[in-house]
Formats: sequence, C-alpha cells, structure tokens
Amino acid sequence: MTGAILALALSGCMRDVGDTTVARFLQAFPNAGDPGAFEATAAAPDGTHVKNASPIISDLAARQSALVEGSSYAAVAAGVLAADARVAEAELHVARLRAEAVSKNWLPTLSPRISLTSLGDVVADLVINQVLFDNGRKKAERDLAKSDVELAAVALSESSNDRVHDGLRLYLQAEEGRAAADLYAQALEDMGQFEWVMNERVKGGVSDFSDLNVLRQKLADLRARDAAAREKTDRAMAELNAMSATPLSAVRGLHGMEATPTGTALSVLRAMAERDRQIANARIDRAQHLPGLSAGGSSRDRGRNMALSVSAEQMLGLGTGASLEAIDATKLTAERKVTEAREISDRAIEADRRERAALKRQADEATRLTRQAKANLDLFQVQYESGTRQVTDVVSVYETFLRALEKELDLKFKAARAELDGAKRLGVLADGAAI
Repeated sequence: MTGAILALALSGCMRDVGDTTVARFLQAFPNAGDPGAFEATAAAPDGTHVKNASPIISDLAARQSALVEGSSYAAVAAGVLAADARVAEAELHVARLRAEAVSKNWLPTLSPRISLTSLGDVVADLVINQVLFDNGRKKAERDLAKSDVELAAVALSESSNDRVHDGLRLYLQAEEGRAAADLYAQALEDMGQFEWVMNERVKGGVSDFSDLNVLRQKLADLRARDAAAREKTDRAMAELNAMSATPLSAVRGLHGMEATPTGTALSVLRAMAERDRQIANARIDRAQHLPGLSAGGSSRDRGRNMALSVSAEQMLGLGTGASLEAIDATKLTAERKVTEAREISDRAIEADRRERAALKRQADEATRLTRQAKANLDLFQVQYESGTRQVTDVVSVYETFLRALEKELDLKFKAARAELDGAKRLGVLADGAAI
C-alpha cells in the first residue's frame, strides 16, 4: 500500500509543470508517463503475453500421445507418470514465477535510503527510480525470463517422455522374458520326449549312450535359458512396479502404439529455446555497453527531489566495438545451433524410419524361415516314425526350428523398442496438455 501511494506521489511530481526541471523533462519526452512509449520499457506485459503466445509451449501443449487408449502401453504410462516426483514440473513452476516477477520490471523501483548527517542526525527517505530508455534491456530481461519458462517446459516434456520410455522398455523386457520362457517351456517338453525315446533306445541297445548324454546336455542348456528368461521377467517387473503407482504385473500384450506421427523433435525445441535465451542475453550485454536514461526522485519530510540521469554499466573503451561485434556474432551462432539441431534431428528421424522398415522386413523373412523350419521338422518327424530317420536327426532339425523361433521373437521386440525410441524422440509418449 505504501509503495502504491509513493508511486502515485512520484507520478504527481513528474506532472508538476511548476518545477522547471520536470517541465523540461516533459517537453523532451511528452509520452514519458506511458510505459509503452519506449521499446526499452515495452507495453504492459499482460497484453504482450496474450498477443505473443510462445510457439514452443503451444507446440508442446498440442502434442497428442501415440499410445492407444486402454492398451497395455497406456496402462504402464499412466502408472509410471502417477508415481513421478515431477521435479521438472517444480522447476517449471519456479521459472513461471520468476517470469511473472520480471514482467513488472518496467514499473518504477522503490527503495529506502538511510544516511547519517554531519550533525549526527539520521535521515531516512524513500528513493524511486523509473527507467526511461535502456536500449531494450528491460524487454530483453522479460524475453530471457520467457525463454527460461520455455526451457523448463521442454525439460518437463523430456522428463515425462523419458520416464514413460523407461517404463515401457522395462515392460518390453518383461514381455520378452515371458514369451521366451513360454517358448523354452514348450521346447523342454518336446526335447523331454526325445530324451525318453533315446533313453529307451539305449536300454534296448539300439542307440549309443553318448547320444543320450548329448541330448541331456541340450536339455540342460534349454533349462538354463528358460531360467534366464524368467529371471529377466522378474527383474524387469520388480523395477517397473517400483517406479509405478499401481502394480503392473497383470498387464499383458503389445501393439499399444499408433503409427508414429511426424513432428518437431524435442531436441529441436530445446535448441530453439536455448537460441532465444542466448539472444536475450546478448541484447542485455549490448545494452550494458550503451548509455541509458532514467528519472529518479526521493521523498522526505523536508520536501522532494527530482533528477534525470544518464548511465552505462560498462565504460566505453577501445575494445567496445569488438565486444559489440562479438555480441552480434552470438546471435548468428545461436541460429546456426538451431539449424544444426534440426539437421541432426532429421537424420535421426530418418534413421529411425529406416530401422523400423528394416526390422519389419527382417521379421517377415524370419517368419518365412520359421515356417520352412517347421515344415522340415514335420517331414523329419514323419520319416522318423516310418523308421528312415534317427532321433538325433529329428533333434537337429528341431534345434533349427527353435533358433528360427528365437530369431523371430528377437526381431519382434527389437521392432517394438525401435518404435518406442522414435516416439520418444518426437516427444509423443505423453499428452502435452496433461503434463
């Protein structure tokens, strides 16, 4: 309340045409009372923010999640986001509060001043200062605060997408382990039948004991692979449940993602926000080298004083020209960083697309080879039952069939992980408006 009264008092002082100094001031700057009269002080921030909404934050807020609603992927994403500590969200809140504070930097500043006179009296007064022209520094400070908010918003989107990506990678590990365990369980059952047949043939003296030992070694290897697959599932699910607000052990299934959409990668948005921040800093540095104009006044019991002052934070010298050129070069460097980030992003997105296409082709080829291996196995099985093939021949063909199944399974989950990586790069693993 006191600050508002003093600000009004200063405004009254500056409109007092009876004061010679203030009269000259008003003649030189007829619109000094209007904060929108100079580029340095700019328009009132409320109107500025409404008209110039941040394209970066608008882009982030408009992003739709590529996860299918109601799918297993969506359930995992909801669980891990609900348990997020949301540190990036807190940092965004802090940046917004700072930007809100800086948005009022065009208003006069008020500060107390206490001094001791030669007579030993303590004199206290209030000093108010209004920047009239500062070569755009105040506006650059507001732009800097805005860029900080944009950077924090990009960091929040990156954090949320990274967390969902980590959760879904763990889920894929668990699903791959389950699928492998099911595969090895069936293989152990089939190989167990071969072992029983071989054991009976050894008892009857038809086969050699060494063949039985080889078969049992193959069974031992299958049991070890089955145990490793189950351990992989247990480890991944334990870690996933630890980072989720709800248990996810009962969630099953893949294909929970729509076709990866096109868009601007988060790395490019970060580069754009960093560019704006660097340019704002460069404008502030430039303004520090140039003189500015401000009006100040003080109020105490004995009266009031008004004054105009011209000042620069950094003295002009022989190196000032080079400093200003370096500041201008900073702007060009910032723009080039965005161009570089966009090029790197485009290359990575194209590489992701090519990788997904290659994995799809390899998966189709693996499926065809699996069918061929199964047909060979069925043929050898018939020949074995007719007595023209040995057990070891059937076991060898069965191992080929098992390797084909393993390859098909491996490519299936590689494709799922590649799809996740591409969605993470574009920042579409979580709804922008929700985060």
